[in-house]
Amino acid sequence: MRTSYKTLFAGLMVSGFMALSSGAMAATSPETVAGATTVDTEKAKALWQDGAAMLDTRKDSDWEAAHIPEAIHLDRKNPAKYNEAAVAAEIDKDEAVISYCNGHSCLRSAKTAADLVKWGYTKVYYYRDGLPAWMSAGNSIE
Repeated sequence: MRTSYKTLFAGLMVSGFMALSSGAMAATSPETVAGATTVDTEKAKALWQDGAAMLDTRKDSDWEAAHIPEAIHLDRKNPAKYNEAAVAAEIDKDEAVISYCNGHSCLRSAKTAADLVKWGYTKVYYYRDGLPAWMSAGNSIE
C-alpha cells in the first residue's frame, strides 16, 4: 500500500511540474512583433537617449517599484488608462516609441507593440528584455 501512495504522489508531482512548465512556456513573450523592430538593451538606451518615448504598460505596483526615467505609464490591463486615445494623447504617430515591461515572461510589451503598429505608429520598437535587463545593465531607474 505504501508503494502505491509513493507512485501516486510521484505521478502528481510530475503532472504538476509539467503543468507549471507548459504554463510558463505559454507565458513567454514572442521574440518579434510584426511591424515593430525588436531591440536589445543597448539599442533601447540609445533610442531613449535620442528622445524616443518609453511606454511602460505594467501594473501600477510594478511602475511604482521602478521604471525607466521619463517613461510614460499606461497600465495595459486598465481600459480607462490604456486605449488608442490615451496613447495618442501622449505620443505622436511619427514619434519613435519603445514598448517595454518585465522581460521575457511579460506579454504586455509585445501586445502593446502590436497595438501601436495597428494604430498607425510608424517607429515602433519592441524591447523584449524589458526593465530587468535595463537594470542589470546598470541603467538609471526611478
